[in-house]
Amino acid sequence: MGRKGSELEPTRWGSLILLLMGLLSFSVVYFFMSSALRPPSNSAIESLTNGISENNGKNPEFESSGDGGCCKGIEKLELWGAAVKWGTEFKFNSSEQCCKACKAMCMGNDGPCLCDSWVFCGNKEACGDKFGECWLKKQKDVLAPEKQEVGNNVMWTSGIIFGRGEGIVGLETEYGTLHIKLLPECSPHSVAYILELLSLRHCAGCQFYRAEGRGQSWDINGNHIKDAMYGPPFALIQGTLEAQGQGFNQIQSEHCPTVRRGSVAWVGSGPEFFISLAHHQEWRNSYTVFGSVLPEDMVIAEKIARLPTKSDVWNNINVSVLEKTVPLKIQRVKIGGGD
Repeated sequence: MGRKGSELEPTRWGSLILLLMGLLSFSVVYFFMSSALRPPSNSAIESLTNGISENNGKNPEFESSGDGGCCKGIEKLELWGAAVKWGTEFKFNSSEQCCKACKAMCMGNDGPCLCDSWVFCGNKEACGDKFGECWLKKQKDVLAPEKQEVGNNVMWTSGIIFGRGEGIVGLETEYGTLHIKLLPECSPHSVAYILELLSLRHCAGCQFYRAEGRGQSWDINGNHIKDAMYGPPFALIQGTLEAQGQGFNQIQSEHCPTVRRGSVAWVGSGPEFFISLAHHQEWRNSYTVFGSVLPEDMVIAEKIARLPTKSDVWNNINVSVLEKTVPLKIQRVKIGGGD
């Protein structure tokens, strides 16, 4: 015999209460981690973290912060340059396939890349008989790619490829230069902004202002120590890449792998950024990673993390800010024989 409607009410209300409790718990964790990377004052920077995930003390297999699997470009952008493959005779169904064709010409260990930029026409209506054209090109200066057109009326999508020893910029500080391998195939908009800063030949106002070591939570290799807390301290150095006098447009979320030791990522949509001193699986793939510090330079990041700090509270989270900020400059770097 079927139950009466009144007999179903306790089950329905019980499920609703459990659901509300779950949402409340998630919100608390989300707020905690968002606050941990948010700078002080009334900044509009927002963190995208989704919470903390315990892993029972195991050291998980971490995803690479820069992966050869990415192949993205920027829409409504046409890069110029000498053609190494003519698009009229070289067509694909997607920009990703075009990108991979360029990358395939940049896989060797010897010499420069034969292809370091690509241009694809993927809008059927706008492209007409040019639909599917994939132009593979070679830039005179891959750190300053030549633009033919950019804007809403452009039907092309373009991207750049950095080979071994290319696409490395230096964050110069008084404690040494942090060499960073950029990831244009994964986070093209982020890298385009960094290249704009590089072209300015200055970065007045760019600086590190927060420094927190690994504490008792992560070992020297960045692995989380069993049963230890996930901070504070949060094992990072944080700063801003907004040059004074230059307008900044928020950067869309791009490549969000697991943050690893050496990952360089935006806080929210930038221009606040951080360099991680540890593997942060608990941050749940929520930060746009646009570069990676070369392993041998992590000693410089660790040195900055040991500078004198003072305690502060950001949104009820204890943080450590530098007593004296560390100015930084962005410079071009060329490394031979690989990265």
